[in-house]
Amino acid sequence: MFPSRTLCLVSFQKLEFVDVATGSLGQGLGAAAGMAYTGKHFDKASYRVYCLLGDGESSEGSVWEAMAFASHYKLDNLMAILDVNRLGQSDPAPLQHKIEVYRKRCEAFGWHTEVVDGHSVEELCKAFWQAGMINGKPTMIIAKTFKGKGIEGIEDKENWHGKAIPKDEVEAVINSIQALITNEKKLAPGQPTEDAPPVCLQNIKLSAPPAYKHLEKVATRKAYGTALAKLGHDNKNVIALDCDVKNSTFSDVFKKAHPKRFIECFIAEQNMVSVAVGCCTRDRTVAFASTFSTFFCRAFDQLRMAAISESNINLVGSHCGISIGEDGPSQMGLEDLALFRAIPTSTIFYPSDAVSTERAVELAANTKGICFIRTSRPETTIIYKNTEVFEVGKAKVLRKTNKDVLTVIAAGVTMREALAAAAELAEEGIYIRVIDPFTIKPIDDQTIISCTKCTKLKRVITVEDHYYEGGLGEAVTAALALDPVIKVHRMAVSGVAFSATSAELMEKFEIDAKAIVKTVKELSEDLY
Repeated sequence: MFPSRTLCLVSFQKLEFVDVATGSLGQGLGAAAGMAYTGKHFDKASYRVYCLLGDGESSEGSVWEAMAFASHYKLDNLMAILDVNRLGQSDPAPLQHKIEVYRKRCEAFGWHTEVVDGHSVEELCKAFWQAGMINGKPTMIIAKTFKGKGIEGIEDKENWHGKAIPKDEVEAVINSIQALITNEKKLAPGQPTEDAPPVCLQNIKLSAPPAYKHLEKVATRKAYGTALAKLGHDNKNVIALDCDVKNSTFSDVFKKAHPKRFIECFIAEQNMVSVAVGCCTRDRTVAFASTFSTFFCRAFDQLRMAAISESNINLVGSHCGISIGEDGPSQMGLEDLALFRAIPTSTIFYPSDAVSTERAVELAANTKGICFIRTSRPETTIIYKNTEVFEVGKAKVLRKTNKDVLTVIAAGVTMREALAAAAELAEEGIYIRVIDPFTIKPIDDQTIISCTKCTKLKRVITVEDHYYEGGLGEAVTAALALDPVIKVHRMAVSGVAFSATSAELMEKFEIDAKAIVKTVKELSEDLY
């Protein structure tokens, strides 16, 4: 038998009335803010959004990121209820029952507050009604409560978190609670007004195909902005979010084209992911949230919970790897592929030029689950025709002869290096097969296996601008783990980088064309 679906923490999408899993505390308000933003600015509907918070989880910084966001955007259709019951799991919450401190903090963040006895239905109903009259501010109802209210020996006592009442005491406890019910009147709330407009999120297309010149150099991050703006022209429910780096991720291209559908989340990546999840609930929008790829690391828990929620969100990480150069190691996304590969519902796109980037954005908009698109800062040469067709999980073979000694798999900036290495080796009579995986997850193991088995050495070299752990090399190695013939040699970033030019760093960590040429020669020296 499967366990009960009604657990103490909401962690299932299986219940029809649950839109977002919040068992990992501190994330609910950010998702609620996304729902409220959608209701006010996109749906322009009358519905209100309610979020129940515990006093213990208010220690999470993500709660205050969400509060700042909600007040900045004047989300007066958002109401949060803070249950101040004093007790945490193992100790009292830091503020315990200091209700006035909670009130001042919430008001300092720009919220209207209502302080109530959380055990009084009458006071709660009045507070809900009053909140509906407030314009220009979200409302926080601060409800003072006592855990285990009305149960002798348990009320306001520690060490009862998650514990069941002893069987021999259950009947007496139920009777004592029923005795407190003095009003048998049945409440009959009115049905909500259904005034949200219909939306269509199917078959979203680029409004115009890619239009690049052969051998033109374009950064994939720029192609992302171009493609996203095109999607916005095709479907009015496509939205974009960013964390104050829109002029680097190029999401500002979308903002210029569709300013009312762009959400600036400022420097609060955890909240941006939660807001995106909220915006996508009930299939109201197709959201693309972008920042530097490394900054998604701090939002990993939000991404993990988004997968549990079966959320359909698209994340775009630019400035990946050491190829960003002088910005230094704090800005280099070198763990992002490992992070997203670990998420069960994820699809990972790693385009190598502007054409494939535009098609990756289009595919992501129509792919269920969590999609991650990894874009690069340096300009890369156009290698595909504008008419090239791409599919999730289908690799492209860019160089192939019947004389190939081995296969090189590269993506993003290292594809440029692989193709340069292939050209240099060919001049010396050494030929290699070059594969662009396009998606790292799912990886096209069939193309890799069939191509590699046709080479002389039956070996694969992976080259990536990522740490060894968790990236392209490990994805390929895992895909080939059961093949007894093919061997994989991985080339990746071997340690913490530093500030230097892109070329200097790629040479230092041996993921440039020179290093590829050297490695191919070393592995194939017995053939020549």
